[in-house]
Amino acid sequence: MMLARACALVYTCPHLSSSSSSSGADLPEPYLTSWECSRTLWRVFSSFTKDPQQCPVKMPQPRVKLVVTGDDFGYCERRNRGIVDCFQAGGISNVSLLVNAVSAEDAAELAKRHHIPIGLHANLSEGAPVCQELKRSTLLNKDGFFHGKMGFREVLQSGQMNMAEVEAELRAQVKRFCELTGHLPSHMDGHQHVHVLPEVRDVFAQVLSDFGISYTRVPVEPGLHSCTFLPPHLRDFYLQVEKDALQSVEVFHRHGIRWPDVYLGLSTMGQNMSLTNLKRALGFALEARTSSTAQSDNICAPDSNQPITVELMVHPGYPSHPLQGGCGEGPDDFSQSSDRLHELNTLRDPALLGYYKQQGILLCAFNHLNT
Repeated sequence: MMLARACALVYTCPHLSSSSSSSGADLPEPYLTSWECSRTLWRVFSSFTKDPQQCPVKMPQPRVKLVVTGDDFGYCERRNRGIVDCFQAGGISNVSLLVNAVSAEDAAELAKRHHIPIGLHANLSEGAPVCQELKRSTLLNKDGFFHGKMGFREVLQSGQMNMAEVEAELRAQVKRFCELTGHLPSHMDGHQHVHVLPEVRDVFAQVLSDFGISYTRVPVEPGLHSCTFLPPHLRDFYLQVEKDALQSVEVFHRHGIRWPDVYLGLSTMGQNMSLTNLKRALGFALEARTSSTAQSDNICAPDSNQPITVELMVHPGYPSHPLQGGCGEGPDDFSQSSDRLHELNTLRDPALLGYYKQQGILLCAFNHLNT
């Protein structure tokens, strides 16, 4: 019966059936995304490997379980539509929602309709707060908006930021996420990596622990130091993010928070995303089992008998139109950039999807990392 069910899934799934439609129309619930189909078949067939007479062909175990997370879901309707198109094409397997963004409700509905695994992209740096009690706050500038990516860091470094207000906003965003989606986030990370900053990391970890949110992101990318193609200002910022992330490890461990073995995405953003560069980055992940540096940093120490787990952070979408989108102040240059479409097209490139299959890389979501 289970084998028959698996075969039926292959037949009905538009990603695995040769007769699938490319119209982009909504699919009924029995239809699954490509990674869901793969995962279902994997679990069904692997159950037979315990008895060779039942299943003469043993399914190979994936080398890598890859969570490809589309950040900034909710930023605007065009970004939302591009992220959904990327998910349906098999280019991403997970999204991270900005609950204070103008199209957050639209994003939450799309996630429900298309069964997209979704987590929270906690935002303390862009736009307006969710917590209504923070109208006068150290988190906000004179116009009532967050201080911005670098402005947030400057206020924090000055010692003028109230951590009780940070905690109140984070809790408000988790509650807003639950209102929008009907459930807790499967994972929670920080917009512009604010969650690994000094002091913030402690409050962030406590909030995750209190709500029972198991997974976060630790942005330490193997090979980043050798990426000489990065502009100096970006390279310096990324290396500081890495330093902050390394100092967050002990805090997250202490609160029982988990993260994938390997993080990727800093060196593959925007125009730096290409099939060649993604292969380079994923190559570091494939080699991470034997990396003494990774082992000694306690960032990547997977069981050699288990697939390595990886998160690839991406920002695909159709670029925002001027004055449409954002988190209360309009869309930024990052979201209006053609880089968003470039990432979308690269991620759904059949050559990249074929590479995943060839290398034994299985796309999945956070809540499937331990199954």
